[in-house]
Parts: sequence; structure tokens; C-alpha cells
Amino acid sequence: MNELKHLAVVMDGNRRWARKNGILEKIGYLHGTKTIQKVIEVCIEEGISNLTLFAFSTENWQRPQEEIEYLFDLLKKYLDESLDRFLLNQVRFRAIGELSRLSKSLYNDIKEFENKTKHCNKLCVNVAISYGAKDEIVRAVKKVVEKKLPITEDNITMNLDISEDVDLLLRVGSASRISNFLLWQCAYAEIFFSKTLFPGLTKKECKKIIDDFKKRKRTFGK
Repeated sequence: MNELKHLAVVMDGNRRWARKNGILEKIGYLHGTKTIQKVIEVCIEEGISNLTLFAFSTENWQRPQEEIEYLFDLLKKYLDESLDRFLLNQVRFRAIGELSRLSKSLYNDIKEFENKTKHCNKLCVNVAISYGAKDEIVRAVKKVVEKKLPITEDNITMNLDISEDVDLLLRVGSASRISNFLLWQCAYAEIFFSKTLFPGLTKKECKKIIDDFKKRKRTFGK
């Protein structure tokens, strides 16, 4: 059976879920935060060490300003309400992406949350904010050059926002694409596409997907 160390999730379909249920689109994101907790619980129960969630892409900056502000207010609220739960369950929080584009207030909140949970070692939850894989790779190569290191696969890997390879990439929301998410880390990842919209994702479906992953034959190109 395959060991699942790193699960990555594209959390798609929040707005469509809200429309389908006859509620405001932004409320779909609120329900999505509740689903995040379910996924975290599954990861703890399954002994997964890394969970990476695609929260806000570099392309999402093109959305209406009102929506962007709501999403970041929701993130701030999530951080305010989740610290005790993260500490109780020994969950570390880490943000990845081009964080310099965030407001100073939100950036400081993120760094404070990271600092308070940095000692937690049961699960690391990586949240991709203002993130694009191509941008990440470009930034990593620039770091390698600035450090005057040889441009090698290992040196690029160690200068990415997150160096751990992804074992399973889960894309919910019916689309069959990976949307510029962890391209380097997903080189040999198994991929599962689900038609479920993210707020509707259940722990039962998560575990079923993980069981499917464990039974797959992974060859890593060999």
C-alpha cells in the first residue's frame, strides 16, 4: 500500500455550491472553511504529515476588489478562531506564496500564527495565498542565483516555498486541471478529480479517495 505523506487540495466550487443552494456566493466560502476543518481531521486520523490547500492564486487578484477583501477578512477570522484548535491538535500552520502582496495587517497576523504553531509536529497545514506555481519556480531560481549556487534540481527544490513532494493531488469542483498549483512538487503525484464542490466534501469521501490512492500502483517513471 502507498504511504500518503503529502496531500494537496484545490478547493474549488465554493461559489457554485452557494448558487446551487440558493445562498449568497460569499457564504459558500464560509462553508468552505468548515470543510477545511474536516479535511484536517482526516489528515490527522490518517497520519498524513503535510496538507497543502490552494486558497488564493496569483490570478485571483483579478477578481472584484469587494470579493478579495471578503476572502482576506474571512482568512483573518479563520486565523483568529483556529489557534486554540491548531495548538490542541499539534497542527502547524505555514503560508506559502508571494505574501508581500498582502496587507501589512494580514501579513503580520499570518506570521504570528506561524510563529505560535511552529513547534507543532503532528500535521503541517500549508495554505497557498497569492500563489502560482510558475511564480514560485521563478522566485526559487532567483534565490539560487542570488546565493551563487549551481542551478540544479536539488538547489531549486530547496528554495521553493515548499520542498516536500506531493503524493496525492485532489481537485474538487468538477474541473480536470491543476491550475498552476505545485507544478514542481506534483511531478509524480497521483491525481484524483472529484465532481464534488468543495463545501460539500465529506470526511467519508476524503477517506474513500485516500483508500483509492493507497491501492494505486506508483512507478515514478520507472
